[in-house]
Amino acid sequence: MGRAGGLVMGAIVLGLALTLALVAALDPPAPRASAPAISGADAPPDYGDTLRRCRTATEADPECEAAWEAKRRHFFRTEKSKP
Repeated sequence: MGRAGGLVMGAIVLGLALTLALVAALDPPAPRASAPAISGADAPPDYGDTLRRCRTATEADPECEAAWEAKRRHFFRTEKSKP
């Protein structure tokens, strides 16, 4: 295959690439599934102020431990009976 054959092969590859790009650009995107709604039961507990305060706590605080445990239960989706 000489210079002419290389040019023909290059033109074919370039034509295929342009065709694929055109098809991809004109093809409408597939519809995406909407995010599931979060019910009130699945909403995370609101311990924002408590957890912010507990981040810097140096001593054991029962309120902090309860807030962290509730946050862990919500994050890992485990149902643990309260003592």
